Amino acid sequence: MIDLHTHTLLSDGELIPTELVRRFEVLGYRAVALTDHVDTGLVETVVPVLARVAADLADEMEMRVLAGAEVTHCRPKHIARVVKRARELGARIVVVHGESPVESVVEGTNRAAIEAGCDLLAHPGLLAEADARLAAERGVMLEISARGGHSLANGHVAQVARAVGAQVVYGSDSHDAADLGPPSKAERVLAAAGLSPEEVRAALAAAQDLVARALEGEGR
Repeated sequence: MIDLHTHTLLSDGELIPTELVRRFEVLGYRAVALTDHVDTGLVETVVPVLARVAADLADEMEMRVLAGAEVTHCRPKHIARVVKRARELGARIVVVHGESPVESVVEGTNRAAIEAGCDLLAHPGLLAEADARLAAERGVMLEISARGGHSLANGHVAQVARAVGAQVVYGSDSHDAADLGPPSKAERVLAAAGLSPEEVRAALAAAQDLVARALEGEGR
């Protein structure tokens, strides 16, 4: 199992990166992306730290750890610049904080994130079909979120993704130990969003493919 969306105390999580990684390792995950919140300023500080942690752990464990970033509450015109800079600084997985139904995200963020070529659009809320279609065309994955509040639109995201052929994947958006769970949790969250067993398997396989490409350095 793979989790593409997690947070440490480098942003608003409660655990240091190495403890979070260890907890996922004990639970039996195959890979985890550390995707702390960044904006136009914090990207320069947060991503290099996560990249260093991931590099230190690369030869110490079987589970793969990927440095990442979640571009959060940036103005749409800044998103592409921050996505690009995060990758330059070592982020292997770049997430953008989408237009969640429970936060005042600037309108147009979903479209700007997709146009920027992020890897994963997190909790995109009432995602427009046109934006989902663009995500499908550009290979941007759409998150089915396990986080309370953000998950309110999971059913809509699954439905619109199915309609246009966009790929959905799981993200815990974990912030503390209580958010973590066994690999079976991801399957339950995906199924609860209305995915068929075949679609659940496709979502899990897509996450594996994304991690494989990231570890090979095949960025956009």
